[in-house]
Amino acid sequence: MTADDVLVELRDLKVHFPIRKGVLFDRTVGHVRAVDGVDLSIPKGRTYGLVGESGCGKSTLGRALLQLTPSTDGEVIFDGTDLAGLSGRRLRTMRRRMQMIFQDPMSSLDPRQNVESILTEGLHTHGIGGNRDERRRIIGETLDKVGLPRWSLSRYPHEFSGGQRQRIGIARALVLGPDLIVADEPVSALDVSIQAQVVNLLDELQDSLGLTYLVIAHDLAVVRHISDVVGVMYLGAMVEEAPADRLYTEPLHPYTRALMSAVPVPDPDVEDRRERILLSGDLPSPAKPPSGCRFHTRCPWAQPTRCADERPALREIGGSRVACHWAEKIAAGELRAHAVRPQIVRPESDGEEPEVVSAPKEPGSYV
Repeated sequence: MTADDVLVELRDLKVHFPIRKGVLFDRTVGHVRAVDGVDLSIPKGRTYGLVGESGCGKSTLGRALLQLTPSTDGEVIFDGTDLAGLSGRRLRTMRRRMQMIFQDPMSSLDPRQNVESILTEGLHTHGIGGNRDERRRIIGETLDKVGLPRWSLSRYPHEFSGGQRQRIGIARALVLGPDLIVADEPVSALDVSIQAQVVNLLDELQDSLGLTYLVIAHDLAVVRHISDVVGVMYLGAMVEEAPADRLYTEPLHPYTRALMSAVPVPDPDVEDRRERILLSGDLPSPAKPPSGCRFHTRCPWAQPTRCADERPALREIGGSRVACHWAEKIAAGELRAHAVRPQIVRPESDGEEPEVVSAPKEPGSYV
């Protein structure tokens, strides 16, 4: 893959939010590391799926890509241009080529605007369409693409079902003719039967318009169906990236294996035979991530020699990128799983860092 084939590239992207305290004298006492050094690239016309637990930084990464949330450090390269260095009119021009589909279509649509007003707003902002007739033509063609009737233009969001409202959100993203669409949990608020319709619609639009997607989702089945490449995030960092089929059949990182073991399988014979991994403890605080490997406090394969001290970098293993010291040995069965001793993060006192202590050691634990 050459540089001309890549539409989006993130290089060591970081988004840190300050933690402030004080009434009279507001001061920064720490930072929440929502996204902490992520590298990824999305080729033109392809779909990149991003998965992980709630709070791992997926949505923040998507918003930082679109410059809706400012990045703390790193580069966001879109079609050869670093967006972090743009502002004002130049950034607005680039944003026409990047649009977003939000998770909840009801809260993301203005209840006081009808569909025509919602779709016209972007056209007017970017100066697309010379007059009202031209804009109505563009809007009508967009409604046809998402499967909504023309009489929808005079209706308001509350008059539509959840699936129809999400189609309005998709139409709002499409009407500007973007190259990239960031879909943040695009079907999680919909019924299962409607989810399939929306996912198929996104597939059809990509085939006909050559769109590039970044799909952020919890539903691993949806991600597998729609994605070419899948990235797995944990506590603000990327832990594994692989082609979709390979990731689901041969997950290498322990966290990815745990995610896959939690996916329901309708076949009881397969359900009884497959690997089950139950993670111990809660997700650590992104304000004070664990030292070394971020996942070592919950990892059944963590080793005392490296995991707690040395942070693993993403490295190529058989077509995947994995951030784990022992991924190859785990996959080969050379390391056995063990009980996990989770860490407890006590709330910080005024002006002090959060205290991290270890829970009582469980029998057979290595860490």
